[in-house]
Amino acid sequence: MSKGKTFKGLAIKRIEMRRCAACRQVRHKSELMRFVKTDSAGNVTLHPVDALEGHDNSSIITAPKSEYVVMLDEPKKIFGRGVYVCKSSECVALLKKRRSLEKIFKVTVPDALYDKVKETVLM
Repeated sequence: MSKGKTFKGLAIKRIEMRRCAACRQVRHKSELMRFVKTDSAGNVTLHPVDALEGHDNSSIITAPKSEYVVMLDEPKKIFGRGVYVCKSSECVALLKKRRSLEKIFKVTVPDALYDKVKETVLM
C-alpha cells in the first residue's frame, strides 16, 4: 500500500507554495529566497549533512549583541524557522523599510544583510 494521497491510483505531487514576507504574494518555493535564524555560533542542523557543500559563508552576518544570527539560506536545506521573500529589489526594500525580519525573528538584523541581499538580487 502506498503512503500519501492518491487519485485513481496515481500519486499526487504536493505543490510547495510559500508567502512572501514583504509583498504577501503566494508563490512557488523556488521563486523565493529563504532566511533562517540560527544561534550565534552558527550551529545549524543540515539535511542532508553536506547540504552546504560549496555554500558561500559570506552571507552569514552576525547581529551585534545578539545570541542569534539571521542568514540567507541559499540551498534551502537548513532546519529552523524560515522566512521567504521574493527575489526582487522592491520586496527587499519593503523588507528593510518595515523591518519584517526583525519582527518575525525577534532579533536585531543589521543593515549589511539587507544590502548584501539587494546586491545578490540585482546580479
